Amino acid sequence: MTVIVGIVTAMSVTSAHATETGNVSPASAADCEGGRNGFVDIRDDLSGASSQHVKIGNRDVYLHLMFGTVKGDYRGWAYLTSGSYTTLSKNDSVWMDWSTDGGRTWLQCGPFYNPKQKYTITSAAKNTSSNPNYVFRAGMLTYDGKMYLTGWV
Repeated sequence: MTVIVGIVTAMSVTSAHATETGNVSPASAADCEGGRNGFVDIRDDLSGASSQHVKIGNRDVYLHLMFGTVKGDYRGWAYLTSGSYTTLSKNDSVWMDWSTDGGRTWLQCGPFYNPKQKYTITSAAKNTSSNPNYVFRAGMLTYDGKMYLTGWV
């Protein structure tokens, strides 16, 4: 199932730790690297089962919300890839939003950038839950300032 939730200009890219009133504070990869907030670090080429994906504009680039077994647990993560195996821009970034209240508030894991210009980059991974309020979505900011999001899953 392909879901395009939205394209937003870079001026709107401030979501990170959202609160019920919509206030946000800056996010960074440090919020979820090295085991922080229950996330685990993964390889930039780790693939899994894609529950949703978004094609990025007219580029051969795809944003995926992935799920799979990582370090013995079922986890979710964001995955950005070039469909033609050409390198992504070093200024492309990817993140995963994680929520325990159905997406009303969330923690943004990332953004993760691509300084080595690989053809895939990932966020850190987070355990899933059978609780229906425990949801994930993937996000991407392009080198030219457009934001793409999958839906909450």
